[in-house]
Amino acid sequence: MSIFARLKAANADAWRAYTEHEFVAGLGDGSLPEDAFKYYLKQDYLFLIHFARAYSLAAYKADNLDDMKSALATAAALTDTEMSLHVEYCKGWGISESEMQAVEEAPANMAYTRYVLERGMSGDILDLYAALAPCVIGYGEIGERLMNDPATKKDGNPYLPWIEMYGGSEYLDVMHAAIAQLDRLAESRFNDARFDDLSKTFRQATLLEVDFWQMGLDAPR
Repeated sequence: MSIFARLKAANADAWRAYTEHEFVAGLGDGSLPEDAFKYYLKQDYLFLIHFARAYSLAAYKADNLDDMKSALATAAALTDTEMSLHVEYCKGWGISESEMQAVEEAPANMAYTRYVLERGMSGDILDLYAALAPCVIGYGEIGERLMNDPATKKDGNPYLPWIEMYGGSEYLDVMHAAIAQLDRLAESRFNDARFDDLSKTFRQATLLEVDFWQMGLDAPR
């Protein structure tokens, strides 16, 4: 069993609350209010910036060249590619980059991203990747499930491109690579005595993902 599978199984209730959240259900059936999704997109722009910082921190925390290169490649992909794709996608929703740059960071966004960075600063690279896992892996799991769910609305669903992006083969490759990377890091750093602490980190990050979805639903109208 992979370290991710163990973490997920130990926190099944939190994982279910995250991956089956009302926000996610609204993406699947197209019922999510557009204002909620737009607010989420604006906050996600800021979120991506902080996640690039987290992977840059992972490069600093790495104790070998391969892990350093992997972290730096992800940070570069976030800043050079993912940010641009996000900006282009948001244009389709009538949201400009200047608008996203000016938006006030929501407390739920701040709590989540700073928690991830704190775990990276106070722990080692395995602690950091355990905090990153719910986002990187969870989005792929959500996208894949919605893609394959017969109940997912395909015709006239404005959120179908989002579902296809995270449920498509390209992102699923990212998801599987993240699971494999977590296992590689665990090979030299994990022992059973660490599991409870790693599980606590994973759980807290997962619950902060729940709050991130809820942030969208509770967006100021």
